[in-house]
Amino acid sequence: MTTTIFAGPRPSPLGTALLAALLLPGAALAQDAAQQQTSDPQAAGAADADSKEATNLDKVSVVGSRIKRSEIEGPSPVTILSSEQIEREGFNTVQDALETLTQATGDAQNEFNSSGGFTPNAGVINLRGLGPGRTLLLVNGRRAADYPFPYNGQSNFQNFNNIPAAAVERIEILAGGASAIYGSDAVAGVINVVLKTNYDGDQLKIRGQTSTRGGRDIGDVQWVGGKTGERSSLTYAFESYNAEPLFGYQRDFMDSAMDNPAPPGVNGRPGVGGYQPPIGAQIRRQGGGTTNSYLFPEGYDCSANPEWRPWTYTSTTTGNRLGPGCGYDGQPAQQTVLNRVHDLSAYLYGTYDFGNGLSAWASAMAYHSRTWLTGGDEQWFGGPQPNGTFFDPQFGVRIQPIRYMTPSAFGGMEGSYQRFVEKSYDFAAGLHGSFGDRFDWDVTLSRSQYDSDRTRPRMTVAGATEYFLGQRLGTTDAGIPIYQLNLDRFYGRISPEDYARMSTQVKYDAKSENNSINFAVTGDLFELPAGPVGFAGILEASKQSYSLKTDPRLLPTRREIYNLTGTGGEGDRNRYAAGIELKIPVLDSLTASLAGRFDKYDDVTSVNDAKTWGAGLEWRPLSNLLIRANYATSFKAPDMHYIFAGDSGTFSQVVDTYRCLQDGLTKDVCAAAGAPARYQYSPFGIRRGTRDLEEETGNSWSTGFVWDVTNDLSVTVDYYSIKLENSIADISSEYILDNEAGCRTGLTPQRQPFQHAIDSEFCRNLLARVTRNPVDDTTQSEAINQIVRGPINTADLRTTGVDASLRYRLDTDHWGRFNYSLSYSHTLKSERREFPGDPIRDRRDDLQNFDFRSRVRSTLTWEKDDWSAALFMLRYGSLPNWLETGRIGPYFIWNASVGKSLTDKVSARFFVNNIFDNISPRDEGFYTYPYFYSAYSPVGREIAAEVTIKFK
Repeated sequence: MTTTIFAGPRPSPLGTALLAALLLPGAALAQDAAQQQTSDPQAAGAADADSKEATNLDKVSVVGSRIKRSEIEGPSPVTILSSEQIEREGFNTVQDALETLTQATGDAQNEFNSSGGFTPNAGVINLRGLGPGRTLLLVNGRRAADYPFPYNGQSNFQNFNNIPAAAVERIEILAGGASAIYGSDAVAGVINVVLKTNYDGDQLKIRGQTSTRGGRDIGDVQWVGGKTGERSSLTYAFESYNAEPLFGYQRDFMDSAMDNPAPPGVNGRPGVGGYQPPIGAQIRRQGGGTTNSYLFPEGYDCSANPEWRPWTYTSTTTGNRLGPGCGYDGQPAQQTVLNRVHDLSAYLYGTYDFGNGLSAWASAMAYHSRTWLTGGDEQWFGGPQPNGTFFDPQFGVRIQPIRYMTPSAFGGMEGSYQRFVEKSYDFAAGLHGSFGDRFDWDVTLSRSQYDSDRTRPRMTVAGATEYFLGQRLGTTDAGIPIYQLNLDRFYGRISPEDYARMSTQVKYDAKSENNSINFAVTGDLFELPAGPVGFAGILEASKQSYSLKTDPRLLPTRREIYNLTGTGGEGDRNRYAAGIELKIPVLDSLTASLAGRFDKYDDVTSVNDAKTWGAGLEWRPLSNLLIRANYATSFKAPDMHYIFAGDSGTFSQVVDTYRCLQDGLTKDVCAAAGAPARYQYSPFGIRRGTRDLEEETGNSWSTGFVWDVTNDLSVTVDYYSIKLENSIADISSEYILDNEAGCRTGLTPQRQPFQHAIDSEFCRNLLARVTRNPVDDTTQSEAINQIVRGPINTADLRTTGVDASLRYRLDTDHWGRFNYSLSYSHTLKSERREFPGDPIRDRRDDLQNFDFRSRVRSTLTWEKDDWSAALFMLRYGSLPNWLETGRIGPYFIWNASVGKSLTDKVSARFFVNNIFDNISPRDEGFYTYPYFYSAYSPVGREIAAEVTIKFK
């Protein structure tokens, strides 16, 4: 269950039990902590105390504040996931568990994006829909190194997949701004992964898992142990996690293009003609800037490849006959939808007490991952470059041939694998002491590094050209290249040896580092009538760097790899920071919190320094009621790759607004389905970093209450609002082309007067981003040759909503102990302003917004004697349908587990995840592979068994 932990001035048994769950390594649920034996008599006494009896509790530090306190609940809501809770709910990894947070409403790339994704081996969390890079990941309170590859090829983020589940004690989530405490990136929230310490004993855990539909077998082995002495302790954890891949063809609802529920003209999708198989081999006759018909030379058929079948294609716009070709129904289903994974990880943590209040600690965490995945087969579509056309003398016309590489060309799908080898490590050491009888101090040195190597097979431009076309034969008077298509090779079987001759291995190397030193002082400054004034002060210095070395053949200046581009970059920055935090007891029932922080950046951007502050109030009018409020400013420094990215190339479908306006039309006419290729085509684009970016700034506030209705029932409700200004995003090709057309013609896309003059700075900037050919050889009008994109500071993001939770405990003599938790998040508004001066637009109900508007998470647990069980439910809210005509319904996942202690040292647990074998809500209009939204899992029902053996 998701537990929001709280305690008032005079805690109830529930509050003290929950606090004990934090203080005891390995405690999963509140009642577990209350029942377990502990070497700390004070904590044990707290678990059994009467709700009206004052208890002197040890102070702990929870994410959102550096001041240790006995009340877990503060001015901002904090969610806690314990390691046992993660296990009982059926999750294997930290990423699996975090994806179920109700606050994680935002869309995020995952392994479904392996065909074109930039980071298909990374796990991301998108809190509040504000973007993965705006959630800060901490490990034991320290910043983790960035994932070396940029998200979507643009921005940096942290990977949640490289945190070993075996080492995790609990995860703390603060879903709101916290830059006044932690600095940059803590805009949407902070996730602090707390690893095990002071562990005594050894425990071996072995788990096997499979799916009832077949495929995706998982094996996980964890060893956790430790030794504690009078002055020292050592905790260690090792884990080996292995998962088989899942291919699209292993699921009957996505193993063929015929699974498409909405081909053109069906189920409300625009167009005509119904289902037609994707292209296996096809020759398109070109003329007038578009495809006129398909050619099929005599003496050739589709029999050389058993995966193909003959098909006569028709226009999806008019229904007119285009001509014959070879279809390939299995084309969309060759990719992995879940990766093959082999992860090894290790963790060590040790302490030593020198006496006289001085102690030392050190930790090390290492991770090694080997991952295989494939984005499916390749396609050769024109040459020498993608979308290229040429004059072929054997047909006497200009053509564009298209040929798909079937699995046999690779010698099986393994031949098309992309391979990742990733290594990360985190070293930290520190000293802890005290002075003045009331202050503690800590000094911490840390270094983290993340290395990732990626290789993938890909056709080269030269290799594919030589295989399919041979030597160039000349140039027509209109400047069109002349080649003669090798029909035997084009329609014949391509062997693995043939593919090897026309392909290469593309390589990427990436590394990120973060080195820091931190000094902190905490304690009580002085006494007020209502209690001591808590204080925390910090000084930090850090250096962050990254290097992304992409195969130089991918660069836009070379373009030697067929239909593939890449992005590279390298840079570093230094940061220095100082901050203070105060906890002021104004009255016995009223506590105020104040925090301020100053960050100084030394890099090439326009960021010089950032000042943030926060304030909170906690009012406890009753011993069982907390009313709270918090306000904080936040900032985010520009991501490293936003700054230092080198040139990278892209091909994307655009609407040529300038051509449209030239022809006396409005853009909506030219953007309609089936519009001529003169207006809709895929020009080459370049993206590069921007060094004069400024920081993003914002604020967040929340207010709500925590109410212990009874000793066994508690309720929390919080309203939140987060605002971010000057946000950084890539300027889109659509925005560039619309405004380039306006500067050239003096008209908006709807043929209204344009607001900027052609000699304005705005127009000079936009016109410089678009390069056009002087004359297009078929239409005698300018066509786009190149678009230059990049990140800019744009405008505003705003989101508001409500978080609520309910927890109930029932102890019975006959039926055992029950615990129930319910968490709910609901987005009320999700507002955007694209550029300064634009109107604010609420995207919450926008049919192009695929963030969830709400999420519900609940867990029911039961314990009696040697038995225990858990029932978990996650409800996803509705989403727009794919045709953007309405919404599809909510989606439910149910997990269950049952466990038994077989002996004092051996226990077993059985799991069923996705009990009802749900895949996704039905969307009859979802016409692109995989035919449902990628936030849902293709696995279906899974079963698992786990054995735990304790050694002492």
